[in-house]
Parts: sequence; C-alpha cells; structure tokens
Amino acid sequence: MDKVKVGIIGVGNMGSGHINFVKNIPQAELVAICDIDQAKADEKVQVAGNGCRAFYSTDDLFAAKCVDMVIIAVPHYFHTPIAIEAFRNGIHVLCEKPIAVTKSDAQKMIDEHAKHPELRFGLMFQQRTLEAHRKIKKLIEGGEFGRILRVNWTVTDWFRSQSYYDSGSWRATWGGEGGGVLLNQCPHHLDLFQWFFGLPVKVRSTVSIGKYHDIEVEDDVNTYCEFADGSTGNFITSTGEFPGTNRLEISGTRGRMVFEEGVIKFRRTEEDVNEFCRTTPESFPSMTTWDIEIPYKKDVGQPHQNVTEAFVKAVLDPKAKLVAEGWEGIRSVEFGNAMLYSGLNKVEVPIPMDTAKYDAMLQDLIKNSRFKKKEAKKSVVDMNNSF
Repeated sequence: MDKVKVGIIGVGNMGSGHINFVKNIPQAELVAICDIDQAKADEKVQVAGNGCRAFYSTDDLFAAKCVDMVIIAVPHYFHTPIAIEAFRNGIHVLCEKPIAVTKSDAQKMIDEHAKHPELRFGLMFQQRTLEAHRKIKKLIEGGEFGRILRVNWTVTDWFRSQSYYDSGSWRATWGGEGGGVLLNQCPHHLDLFQWFFGLPVKVRSTVSIGKYHDIEVEDDVNTYCEFADGSTGNFITSTGEFPGTNRLEISGTRGRMVFEEGVIKFRRTEEDVNEFCRTTPESFPSMTTWDIEIPYKKDVGQPHQNVTEAFVKAVLDPKAKLVAEGWEGIRSVEFGNAMLYSGLNKVEVPIPMDTAKYDAMLQDLIKNSRFKKKEAKKSVVDMNNSF
C-alpha cells in the first residue's frame, strides 16, 4: 500500500475541516465522503475533487470496500455504532473526541477493536500535539516539580450564549448530546488532565444544570479529586463566565508551575519543600526561590492534520505510534461521567466507577429530555451541520 484511502463520515463544521487536512497529507488519498445530508455530501465531494465519491449511509460506504480508514466526525452518540461497524468491515478508525458519551459505550468500541488487532484505532486529541502541553508533560515525567501535591485547572473560557444553545433542538439535551460542558467543550482538557496526572481514585463534584442558560444539562462544574498517592486536585469549568480563563496550576515539592495565556511560569524552590519543612529550626521560615519562564518550541503545522498524518503513517507502518490510542479515550469519558454522577446525586464517586449506575441515570434523564427519539432522523442532519 503506497497511499491510505480515507473516508470522512460526517461533514459538518469539524468534518469539513478534515477534507483539507487529508488533502494535505502526501500518504493519504481522500476517496469518500459520507453524510446523511445528501446535499451536504454532494457539495463536499466537489470540494474534495479527484474522483472522491459521496455516500449517504455508512452501510453503503462500507459495502463499497473503497476505504482503508475512516475519520468519524459525527455527533457523540453515533461514534460507538459507526466505529464498531468499521472494525467489523476491516477498516481503521480515527475518531473525533470524545470517544463516546459513556464509559460503557467506550468499552464496547475498545472490546470490538480488540477482536481486530491488525487495525489501528486512534482519537483526535490534537491538544496533545501542542508544544506547551508536551513540555508540561515532559517536566512532570522528569520530576522537575518534585512530588506533585496539588493541581488546579480552571477552564472557564467556554462562554456560550443562549442563542448558541437555541441553534438546534438537540443541543444541550440528554437525548441529543448526552451532556453539556463536560461532554461538548471539555473533552480535550479532561484528556490532558489524566494524561498529565493520571486518573484520580475518587471525585466529588458540584454540578449546576442550566445555571446560566435555559438548558437541561450542566453548564457549571466544580470538582474535587483525590489521587492514589494522596495528592489532590480541582477541575472547574463553565460556559457562563466572561471573561473566562484557562489556568493550570501545579504545586509540587520543588515549587509551583502556572500555565496561563500561553506562558509556563515556574517558581522553583532551592530545596525540597517537604524536607525543608521537617528539618528547619525556624517557626515562620522562607526559602529562596527562582522565578523561571520555561521556553518551549513553536507549534508546527495544524494540530488536527498532525494527528491525522501520524495516523496515516501508522496504518502504513504498524510500528509507528499514534498521538492517542483509542483505548486511552475511555479515561477522560470515565472522569467526566464520574463528575456528572457525583454532582447530580450529591455523592462521592470512586474510580473505577459503577458504569451500570451511570447508564441507568442517563437513561432516566433521556426519558425526560426535550429531544425525543422521533426527532432524531431530522435532527441528525442539523447536528452534523453544526458539529
């Protein structure tokens, strides 16, 4: 195989962007576009050019046997059935975030992929390719901050208007999206959180439903985490604050790092804080510190395209690494599910969590959702066009 034949499933806002990303990859050939909206699929085929074909159902796409891999860029609930169908047809899968709405659905995808180990399964976690995030991960793994004591991540630069939520009947509904800010805006930050620090062993959340908007899902979350080594963390997010912020703070035994507005600042201590605390004879001591701005490389290329190009290379070379393996996606979904279950039920949730309890809760919420199943066929078109 000299080139990987690529199909894009779902050509709304995000899927449409993937057309140019794929066209810019020398080892890839865009041969198919699939969307339930026939007019949209036909339109995007003209953009793709070079004999690209339009399909209006995944059944027809897979029956045509014309693709080696697919990029799944449809609404969240459809990730699981489409990925499973692709694996069963011998097709590699690169899936947009999040991997699924629930941990149990993510597990179904992972289990099906395990039956086809010759296939690659990756996720579009392009935030992992950003040099600032790669630098922070390297500093953590290298022990530059000492033993991590506490992490705080405030992500409130997701301001959305009521008009945004009113733009589709499926938006911000349990039946249409399966959640709010945690599932729609924050999957990348939930992934980065666990990529940097691992999953906590327990969470306790305060979750507000429609605090700032007329919606039935969460638009404000404040979560407290505990990790297996005794360290703690907080994750705060909202779509109702302006101006918001995106601030990551890591406190360790060798100082405090703050990442905000593209700058990594580190106030490094001269000694290990725990050791100094135990040995100093002073009651109100202070330590020498250095204020450091940590440099990192400039980002190269388009992040989504970088993920896709790495995936294409991995299809051609089984030894090549992906930016994010498919099985990794279950972690951020479980983290978000645990936050939501904790907040809505006002309980502490251990991780690993009880998926059956979460699924039962979600089904109850779906029953009372504004978005009903009878609307689904019409709304899938609207969802794809807005995704």
